[in-house]
This record gives sequence, C-alpha cells and structure tokens, in this order.
Amino acid sequence: MTEIILQQDIENLGEAGEVVDVKAGYARNYLLPRGLAIPATEGNVKRIEQERRRIDRARTRERDQAEELSQQLADRSLSFSVRAGEEGRLFGSVTTTDIADRLAEEGIEVDRRLIRLEEPIKELGVYRVAVELHADVQPELKVWVVAEE
Repeated sequence: MTEIILQQDIENLGEAGEVVDVKAGYARNYLLPRGLAIPATEGNVKRIEQERRRIDRARTRERDQAEELSQQLADRSLSFSVRAGEEGRLFGSVTTTDIADRLAEEGIEVDRRLIRLEEPIKELGVYRVAVELHADVQPELKVWVVAEE
C-alpha cells in the first residue's frame, strides 16, 4: 500500500486534500501520471495543510461578505411599474437583469446570475425572489409588480 494525497475528488476513494492508502500499482500507473494525486511525503503533507488553511480562510471571508450583503438585502422590497393588459398579464416581463439593475440603482451590486427566478415574471403581483449569495446565505427580496398608471 502507498500513501498519496488526492488532488481532486475521486468517487469511492476520497476528496481533494485527503491522504489515502491505495495499492502501489494504482498510484503509480493511474493516479500519479494523470495528476489526480501526489505522493504523501512529509513536505507535500505540510504544503497541503497550508493550502487547506488558506482555502478555509478564503471561504470564511466569502461567507462573511455574503452575510454582510445579506443584511443589506434583508427585508428589502423592489417595485416595478409596468404596462399590463387585462387580467394582469404584462406586456413584456421582469427579469433577473431588471432586478439586478434596480438593486444597483440603490447602491447594492448583485450579479444577476445569483438571483433565483425560475422564469421571468409575467403577471402583476408580489413575488419572493431568493438571492443565492453563498451556499449558506440566501436572503429573499420582495418584488412588487404593479400596473403603470
């Protein structure tokens, strides 16, 4: 058996950064040549630990930034005044780009791809729209779509 450090997640073996024991031939002939793993030398283990700590700090920083932006978005509502026909159908739609642009007008920069809208809004009403800032941070906006007078 040979100890290696995985460079990528490998199904039925482990996740990137893990030290695992595999048969010598599997490591020598498959994992190492393809760059999927590196030998688990003392120096490589220390380097991987430092990299893991750096990644953990970066993830913590990203989550903190997402929490801060979430506080700005909390209980915020946006109103769109649009032309609508009878029965409340819109002449056009309200899209994630429209929502991102309106937030930008209010000084909050959010990438439109983070706004979770199944499909564009095509009817008058009040909608709850999630914003996926981070895997654990997903505040909701209230979007009012009202008829233009």
